[in-house]
Formats: sequence, structure tokens, C-alpha cells
Amino acid sequence: MPRRGALPDRVLPNWMLSSWVLPDWRAWMFSFRCFLAATIALYVAFAADMPRPYWAFASVYIASQPLSGATRSKAMYRLLGTLLGATATIVLVPNLVDAPALLSAALAAWVGLCLYLSLLDRTPRSYVFLLAGYSAAIIGFPTVSTPGQIFDVAIARVQEISLGILCATVVHSLVFPNPVGPVIAARIAESLRLVERWATAALTGDEDAVEIRANRQRIAAVATELDLLDSFLAWDPTHRADARGMVQSFRWRLLLLMPIVASIRDRVRALHEAGPLSPRLSDLLDSVQAWLRGDEDALDTGGAALRHRIDEVEARLGPRADWTRILTASLLLRLRDLTQLWQDGWRILRQVTEPGAPFPTMLYPADAAAGGARQIDHGMAVWSGLAAAGAVLVCCVMWIQTGWEDGFIAAEMVAVACSFFAAQDNPVPMIIGFLKWTVVALLLDTLLLFAVLPMVHDFPVLILVLSPAFLLFGVLIAMPSTAFIGMALAANGATLLSLQSAYEADFPTFVNAGIATVIGMTIAAVITAITRAVGAEWSARRLMRAAWADLEAAALHRGRHDRAVFAALMLDRFALVMPRLASADAGQDTAASRLLNGLRVGLNIVDLRRARYDMPEAARSVIDTMLDALAAYFRARAAGRSASPAPLVRDIDKALEAIAALPDGPGRRDALLGVVGIRSALLPEAPAYTPPAPAGHDVRVQPA
Repeated sequence: MPRRGALPDRVLPNWMLSSWVLPDWRAWMFSFRCFLAATIALYVAFAADMPRPYWAFASVYIASQPLSGATRSKAMYRLLGTLLGATATIVLVPNLVDAPALLSAALAAWVGLCLYLSLLDRTPRSYVFLLAGYSAAIIGFPTVSTPGQIFDVAIARVQEISLGILCATVVHSLVFPNPVGPVIAARIAESLRLVERWATAALTGDEDAVEIRANRQRIAAVATELDLLDSFLAWDPTHRADARGMVQSFRWRLLLLMPIVASIRDRVRALHEAGPLSPRLSDLLDSVQAWLRGDEDALDTGGAALRHRIDEVEARLGPRADWTRILTASLLLRLRDLTQLWQDGWRILRQVTEPGAPFPTMLYPADAAAGGARQIDHGMAVWSGLAAAGAVLVCCVMWIQTGWEDGFIAAEMVAVACSFFAAQDNPVPMIIGFLKWTVVALLLDTLLLFAVLPMVHDFPVLILVLSPAFLLFGVLIAMPSTAFIGMALAANGATLLSLQSAYEADFPTFVNAGIATVIGMTIAAVITAITRAVGAEWSARRLMRAAWADLEAAALHRGRHDRAVFAALMLDRFALVMPRLASADAGQDTAASRLLNGLRVGLNIVDLRRARYDMPEAARSVIDTMLDALAAYFRARAAGRSASPAPLVRDIDKALEAIAALPDGPGRRDALLGVVGIRSALLPEAPAYTPPAPAGHDVRVQPA
């Protein structure tokens, strides 16, 4: 068996990982599948005499994804979104066509509403509402002068898009399909390798700050990718019924490992500062490091043996509650969590890579409700919807007031650009990039339409002429670093080319449509820059303020049963913050560390809240005073006010003293560990807690 620590740095092919690389055969195979599906769709559309066959051709590229499950998912959501958008136009246009201002306002409001709904759902399902919004604009605006044709136009778009996504789905599912499962297994293996590096460094108490920062960012990114890949599993014909639950189970455990490893690092450092570690504890830490790097054969037996040794060391601590003993007990608890989560992770990986294996038993308990906890920002969703609706309305006013014949094209493109990039913190660079590559597509289409296609007289030659450009576009889509460029070229190139069964290109019409497209995207970029661009740093601060508000609520409320959901929400928020700080300076990286520490504080607060129910009234009162002080501190942070946690030391130490004075009983141990966890995470630089010396007792610390 290979050593688990010997996992390769790259567990996916270069074309799916690196930035600017040459494509390999997988990228070319994906491009071939796309072009084959687009060719079939265009041929059927010509044969059926559909009015806009280029919609079918373009839909193939829009729906196609490198993974087969992702293609099937996007195809279905694209169909549903198109149906919803077509229905909206059939309802709105005929009833409001005599009031252009009201119709413009109604379509703009529809775009804004659909965008708002799409931003509330962070799964691929959001594409249904996203597409419903701008599909209504694409179908509705061109027909305002001929409302009697709205039903025919809507039906035609649904038919042509259905044809395109059907061809894409069939071809990508049958011709050398690329399943999701191996990619998920590779991501899980990669994340375990990253955790191993971080955990082994933490066990020594000595980390390379730059490397750990990079590992932490990558772990958060993998957790986000796993969430997305998991949503594609249901659409993958090769997936097993239990696979989705396993991926979410692993993702939750992966995120939870981050605060646990950080806690282990802090405890080890604090114990080293207090004096040399006992030989027994030092040997245990070395054994955990060796086990993390060891052979897969020793995974289960080694984990059980380590937990037995943890129990032995813990039993030798005794009931005395001096600071070193509390730190040691807290460290042992986190070591137990680490071994359980690590074993669970490798059991899930084995299950994913060995089809037919029985579902593994998990060692670390997890609440099933935690998997559905996600950060939702209603405020930004509302603001994004209003900004998009306003941009569409501004363009419509310009169109109506100037009597611009092609103004509807500009209005369409405003709706598309404002909707498609709204999930970005600052959509403006993406809109400008989309505009730039749309201009490139216009230039290529000009060459094809007016220099090449006039000489084409049959379908095989047409496909031969189109193949160089669209095969290249497909390769670009296949590589993450160029997927945006490839999609802009393919989707806009196919749409603006406006292929028909007979050559009908008109240069003035083509130029006017191109100008309207550019103006529409420019309007979208300008209005978005004025109303919507916020930046990653602003979004990170907003997420952190939401985290502080949740921590305030955790300290104030006195419930028992919401630890898993609270942890999942905080972990999800942390996964959102980390990519936004990927290129941050040291100060912003400190902010990310504070959020990770805040997560640790929150988990300990929830544990403490539960433990306090089993304590006498006097001890409970002291704990509540500490929790109220914590709530006031987090309230200030959530409001954006500067606040120092230093004054909290007195209340925390009083709580420690009150809990330590209690006899052994239910809740005492959990409460002690909860308070020390809060103190260590929130006040890592504070002097060590010094308990009052009981009369007649030797207070010297005995080795563990």
C-alpha cells in the first residue's frame, strides 16, 4: 500500500488545474463533442425549417460543460428557465404593448425579480431563475412592435433551445462521457493531503505562515468546489445513490477540520510556553504525526490505538483544574476529534473510489440538518436585482425616446450582462471582458459572413468552414483558465452569425446589430460600476460582520440543540471569505484568521451553553455574565466598531474559577473545555490563567 502522505501534488490533469496551459486530449475530445452536438442541432433545425436555427446551435455551447453530469444539469435548468421566461413574455407583452413605458418597467422588474431569486440559491438550480429573467428580455423586447407574434416567437425559442440542449445532453452522455465521480475523488484526496501538511505542522506548534495560509485558502476552495460538484452527481448516469450524502458529509468534516487543527496548534504552543511537555504527551503527539503520514493499512487500527492512548493520558490528569491540565485536556479532546475526522475522510474516499463498497460507519457525529445550512445575503440579492432592473429600464428609456430601431438588442444585452455576472463582488471587469470578446466574435463573424459564407452552397461545406473556429472555442471552454473567453466567443459568435438555411446576410443590418450589442454591454458596465461594484474586500467585511452577529446571537441565546447548524453556517461563511482574501495582504489575512478564531469561539460557546444547564445556579450566573460580555463584544464588531477582547479576560477567568470549584459531575468537564476554548481562540496573547491556590494543597503541576 502506498503511504497516504505520498499523495501527488496534482491529482487532476493539467487542463483542469493550471492557469494558462496547452490543452490535452480531454479538452479536444470535449470540443469535438460540442461541435458534433452543434452540427446535429443545426442540421435538424434546418431540416425542420425553424425560424432561428442559430439558437439551437448556440444553445449547445451554452449548455455544454466538461463534466457529463454538469451538462445534463445545465441543460435541464436551461430548459426550465426558458419555459418560465417564455411564459412571462406571453403574459406581459400582449397585455402591456400599448403602454411602452409600463411594458419596459414590467420586463425590467421581471429581470430584477428573477435575478434576486437566483442569488438566493447558491446551487446550479439558480440558473433556472437567472435564465428566466433574461430570456423574457430576449423574447419580449424584439416583439414589442409585433405583439401578435409573441406566442410564435416564444414557442420557437423553446423548441430551438430544447433541440440544442437535447443534442448536447445526448452527445456528452454517449460519446466518451466524462463522469463527475473521479473528479470528486481527486478533490477529496487533494484536500486530505493539504490537511495532513497543516495538521502535522500544528502538532509541533511551529508552522510556516505562508504555506499554511496557502493550504487554508486551498482547503476552503476545495470545499466550495465539492459543494458544486456534489450538485452534479444526481445528473451523472454513473453515480451511486449514496454518493451525494458522502460528498456533503466529507465537505462538512473538511471544513470542521480547519478550526480543530487551529485549536491543536494553539494548545501545543501554549503548553510549550508553559514548560517542557511530559514525555507521555510528547510521544503521543509524535505518534499522531506518524499516523497521519502512515500507511492506509494502519488507518483504522492506528486510529483506535491512538484514541486509547488519549484516554490513558486523559485519565492521568486527575480532577485538579490548573491551567496546564485544562490546556492538556482541551488538546486531547481536539486530538480525538482530529483522529475521528481523519479516519472518516479516508473512509469516504475509499467509498468514492471503490464502487460497491458498503457505506462506511462514521466516527465523528454530524447532524444531518447541518448540510443544508448556507449563507444567504438577502440585502445584496435585493440590491443586485434593483441594479439590473434599473439598468434595463435606463436602456429602454433611451430606446423609446430616440426611436432607435435596434434598441431592443441593447436592452437584451443589458439584461444578459447584468444578470449573468451578478454573483461577482465586482461584475464590471467580467462585463468588460465579455464585451471585449464579443467584439472579437463580431470581427470573426464579419469575416465569415461576408467573405467566406457567400461561397458555401451545401451543409457539409458549411460545417467544414465553421469547424476551425468553433473547435477552438470548445477547447477554450474546456480549460478553466480560458472557459470564460471560450464561452463568450462561442455563444456570441453563434448568435451574431445568425445562420439560416439560406444565405441572407445584410451588412448594414449586421453592423447595426453589432453596434447595439456593444452599446448594451457598455451601458450595463457603466450602470453596474455606479450602482453595484463593491469589491472582494467589502464583501469579506460584510460576511465577517454577519459572522460577528451570529456569534452575538450564540452568546445571548440559551438553547442546546443547534451546534451542528451553527457550525455549518459559520464554516460555509468561512469558505466564502477565504477566496476573497486569496490575494490579500498580511492585514487582511489576519482578518481571515480572526474569522477562523471566531468560528472556534462560537463552537465553544454552543458547547458551554449546553453544559451550563447541568450546573448550580451560582455557577450558571457567572457563566451568563461572561456570555453577556461576549455578546456585547461581538455586537460592537458586527456594528463595525473597534473593540478589544482584552477586557473579557476578567469575566472569562471568573467563569473558569467558578466551574473549577465545582465537584466532578455532568457538564463540568464540557464547561471547562468550552471556556478554555473561548479564552485560547479569542485571547491567544493573554497571560496564562492562574487559579486560586486551595489552602493546604500543592499547586505544582504534575506531569501528564
